[in-house]
Amino acid sequence: MSATSKMHASERFAELSDRIREAQKRIEAGQEQTKAELERSAADARASAQAHAEKRHESASAGEARASDSWSAMQTSWNEHIMKMRANVRSTKAVIDATQAADRAADAESDAVSAIEFAYEAIGEAESAVLEAFSAERDADELARKQ
Repeated sequence: MSATSKMHASERFAELSDRIREAQKRIEAGQEQTKAELERSAADARASAQAHAEKRHESASAGEARASDSWSAMQTSWNEHIMKMRANVRSTKAVIDATQAADRAADAESDAVSAIEFAYEAIGEAESAVLEAFSAERDADELARKQ
């Protein structure tokens, strides 16, 4: 790993932190939005996430692709889950009564909490991966000095 790669990993983690702060601000603002505004905000967030995923996939180098095969499999599984969740949301929008609406809200809340827990775990894994990359660089430097 080069100094550029180390910087890239730590910079990307800092960008993730910034992204979380931005999302938190939009979520807080969402508490005061109308239903139409909330739907537009959710669609914007979804589009942004999709665009980021596509950009990441397109820009992955061959080395990144090899290193991230297991991450790619996880991403595929996650994308399948998201597609099912979105299909469920679309199919339940034609709510007939208040009880169904309350059930739909509870399901949406449960999905949100699950996504947050998944992200929380992913952030911990990202932190660990950056630190392990730094450690591997130290090992490589030490071995290079011995040769």
